[in-house]
Amino acid sequence: MQLPAEAVAATDLIEVIRIAAVPAERGVPFPDRAVAHWIGSQATDVLALIQNLPGGEQHRCGFSPGWSIRAYEGSLDLVLFEAAFCFSCHEVRMHGTAVPPALATQFFDADTTPARALLAILRAATA
Repeated sequence: MQLPAEAVAATDLIEVIRIAAVPAERGVPFPDRAVAHWIGSQATDVLALIQNLPGGEQHRCGFSPGWSIRAYEGSLDLVLFEAAFCFSCHEVRMHGTAVPPALATQFFDADTTPARALLAILRAATA
């Protein structure tokens, strides 16, 4: 999976988001809550894991993500990018100031070891 390279290099903090529901219309923020914050090697390792997610094919579920990450630069004023993961339809939707249109929607193979590892890390963040 591709992340915006300059944004990854500038990321100082990742906020782990548990998405509670799907909004009624596209473009409206997902109801969510932050469950963890990662810095240093935690943030670097998760970004590397995400970048190593193998590409996949879209499955039809209507895009109902359960998790997202928000990447912030040092001042924490600006979200560089947010990536919302749907492990049912194998889709990732990204938005933010650093996300070019070509990277906004991607598909990954949620049945692979890296994807299962990412899901386990995200779930562990709520513990």
